[in-house]
Amino acid sequence: MLAAHHRKAARLGCLMLTLLTSAACRIISVPPSAPTPHANVVEVSPTPASRLYQQVMLTAVTAEEKSALPQFDITRQTPVLNGSDDPRVQAFNREMLSLVDQAAVDFKYNLVSLTPPPDSLGSSLDVRYSLLSPPGDILSIKFEMVGYVAGAAHPYHLSRTVNFDLEQGRALALAELFIPGSDYLSAIAQYCIAQLRTRDIDFADFASGAAPTPDNYRNWDITTGGLLITFEEYQVGPYAAGPQLVTIPYAALAQWIQPNGPLAPFVH
Repeated sequence: MLAAHHRKAARLGCLMLTLLTSAACRIISVPPSAPTPHANVVEVSPTPASRLYQQVMLTAVTAEEKSALPQFDITRQTPVLNGSDDPRVQAFNREMLSLVDQAAVDFKYNLVSLTPPPDSLGSSLDVRYSLLSPPGDILSIKFEMVGYVAGAAHPYHLSRTVNFDLEQGRALALAELFIPGSDYLSAIAQYCIAQLRTRDIDFADFASGAAPTPDNYRNWDITTGGLLITFEEYQVGPYAAGPQLVTIPYAALAQWIQPNGPLAPFVH
């Protein structure tokens, strides 16, 4: 009886051990539940790199040069970009300095062979600039130069324009604004001629100054209101009429404007 009791207890113990082992296996084999997402996790999009024009500031550097023989006074204002050592910025600064320096060189060269009258107060040159373009990759700079040569009846005025693409690091040509092969220059000339004919400047006697040639339209600026064309004094009218400005709305040039060019953002 005792032996039978021990055998029964042994079988019961084995059964319990088997059940416990099976339960343990089932617990271990249960896959873990999916993690609960955290409500305070925020995905941050990468910040796009700023354009070069947003990293720099345009400032004016002024200088004055005087001479007693020949007697002259030169004042000049040069646009300079600060805030970056990027080669494209340096290219802009070099081009602006070169243009202003050349204006001074040309002025002094013209004085070499002149003998000023006894009562002359001397000659002078004043160079100033304006930024005409809206904020963006293009810097449209217009220089105004007022010069006087001792003994002359009146001062003279000159304009120089530079439209510099800062992302490309170079000045733009007028043709780059328009579809290659298009007759954009005739369209520009036709608009300007129509405007000039309405002005009391004796345009008929100076009409050749507005003919569709690259030289006649060398002074242009990109502005918010349109493409600004500057005609020098004597170009489309007498000295008394002064320089003439014509602003062409971009809509009037829409069919010739390069779709991916600098003027594209202005065409709606």
